[in-house]
Amino acid sequence: MNLKKNIFLLLLFFVPLLGIAQTIKQAQSGVEDTASVNSLLQQSKDRLADDPAMAISLAFQAKSLSEKINFPKGEATALKNIALGYRKQGKNLEALEYYNQSLKVFEQIKDNAGVANLYSNIGVVYYSQGDDAKALENYLKSLEFAELAGDKFRILIALNNIGGIYFDKKATYDKALQYYAKALPISEELGKKEEQGAICKNIGSIYFKMNDDEKALIYFDKSLKAYGNSAGSLNVYNALGKLFKKEVKYDLALKNHNQALAISQKENDKTAITQSLMGLGNVFKDKGDYKTALSYYKKAEVTGVEIVALHELKDLYKDMAKTYEKAGDPKNAFKYETFYSSVKDTLYDIDTDKKLGSLQFDFDLQKKQGEINLLTKDKALADQELKRQEFAKRVLIIGLSLVLLIALLIFRNYRIKVKTNKILDRQKEEIENLLLNILPAEVAKELQVKGRAIPRYYESVSVMFTDFKGFTTIADKLTPQELVEELNTCFMAFDEIIEKNNLEKIKTIGDSYMCAGGIPTPDNKHVDNMIKASLEIRDFIKIYNNIRKEAGLEPWDLRIGVHVGPIVAGVVGKKKYAYDIWGSTVNIASRMESNGEPGQVNVSSDTYELIKDKYKCSYRGKVYAKNIGEIDMYFVNSEAGVSNSGNGVMTVSGVKENIIHHL
Repeated sequence: MNLKKNIFLLLLFFVPLLGIAQTIKQAQSGVEDTASVNSLLQQSKDRLADDPAMAISLAFQAKSLSEKINFPKGEATALKNIALGYRKQGKNLEALEYYNQSLKVFEQIKDNAGVANLYSNIGVVYYSQGDDAKALENYLKSLEFAELAGDKFRILIALNNIGGIYFDKKATYDKALQYYAKALPISEELGKKEEQGAICKNIGSIYFKMNDDEKALIYFDKSLKAYGNSAGSLNVYNALGKLFKKEVKYDLALKNHNQALAISQKENDKTAITQSLMGLGNVFKDKGDYKTALSYYKKAEVTGVEIVALHELKDLYKDMAKTYEKAGDPKNAFKYETFYSSVKDTLYDIDTDKKLGSLQFDFDLQKKQGEINLLTKDKALADQELKRQEFAKRVLIIGLSLVLLIALLIFRNYRIKVKTNKILDRQKEEIENLLLNILPAEVAKELQVKGRAIPRYYESVSVMFTDFKGFTTIADKLTPQELVEELNTCFMAFDEIIEKNNLEKIKTIGDSYMCAGGIPTPDNKHVDNMIKASLEIRDFIKIYNNIRKEAGLEPWDLRIGVHVGPIVAGVVGKKKYAYDIWGSTVNIASRMESNGEPGQVNVSSDTYELIKDKYKCSYRGKVYAKNIGEIDMYFVNSEAGVSNSGNGVMTVSGVKENIIHHL
């Protein structure tokens, strides 16, 4: 017992002394290491504009050193700089990943200004991708934390960004002006010329859209004065170009757009380059010089597609469709009208407006509740602080030593748990995503919950097969890479079409594609959905082949076969799961395809009886099918009352891009 007491007393005296000596040594080393981190961060920041790759490399070095010396703020800033570098390179997914990592560290160290900055940056990424709802959600969080931090500059940025969201819709111009009106005096108070210029430009743009050109010019002039010779002025020049075009002052319009283009090219700002080229194209379109207009539009399309600028591409494709129409080129007019519709559908979700209003309401409610909670929290913290100080006076030396030791142990265990949980969460997410990629959601859930999926019998299912005629001959003329790219372009389009029509992809075998309707969830509309999808696939291949012919390439002849009947569906395999279907219905559908003709949708008599009132069909007579015998077959031409012109085909931006750039 006495031995234990003596050991404890020795610890009381020596642990604090050892701790103090170690602390002094670590402090001297820590200051130097912290300075090294800050130096790397500054170098990274300085290289962002001219060499993003080098900026990313320097930021990774700062991150590694920060983790080594346990400098969380340095780590958070390094992660943010990595994200900024990827953002400059147009890699938005990578940027979001590192923004979110940085946000978590700032939250852990309770740096509200840093948190506000990260939410703002994340919002900018979502806005550039056309997701206004998520952008607004992050901007509102940025405003909340900026106000908690009392950081006027972050408040200014958040107000300006929120105004930018409302600026995009005519119905919310008044809200945009309210937020800009709050932001402008703060920018003037802080002497932030860039932000002042941006806000004045935005206010001027709203008045321009409200047809108040006089007020618009006043604010554009204020914006140029605030910007001076900085790069931000390029947006004002583009805005002035639009205004002068509207007033039929074409020389002034071209002058301003060209000035904006020169600045954006100097800054390598691809979004601004896209906008400037569009502005020049629009001026020449209004002048009736369609050839010059289209040359500028095509240059804008290249940069717009490269950075996935959905807002700009939507307007660009609309203008290109109109210009081709006026130039007497209906084929290209239809193509770009299709592109426009696809991008527009991506941008404007039906529920977006409701969601924006709900987010604003939630923010106001949370803000009021937060103020009440803050008052209560301040009083509790004050009482707690008095008690802590009283206790600290009595046991300062012992308490500091023990707390330091315990804190180190807890922090070490915490970091181990955090890393382990991150690995487990990532693996779980990867497994779930993999299952959803290869199995229907219902079946994947059943496998996860029960460990197996029970095969099911379905009374009525529509089955479709497609196959390229003469595929082997065409394949022999292509390299393996070209062959895979060609098939991938087609199958990606097929995937989108069947998903849009609520069908289930079963598998691909070589150049053959198989899907079904009415499984795993029964659907009374599965036959109509299947016929609609098969016609869309047929029309897609027509357009795809037209583009190939223009490029001097051999067309791909596609046969499509559909049959309706009972099947059994389930998961096969033990190690590599595969969802498949069986039965005579599958065999007959395959024969419909093999006995069809390129460019035609061949259906059985059973299928014809179900669709004959809705679709125009051509009777082929009885056709012999291997292992089955003679079957009445029909070609589906079009919907009843619709000509077979292919005008109903819709493609998505990803497939369009593959067709355009691959060919």
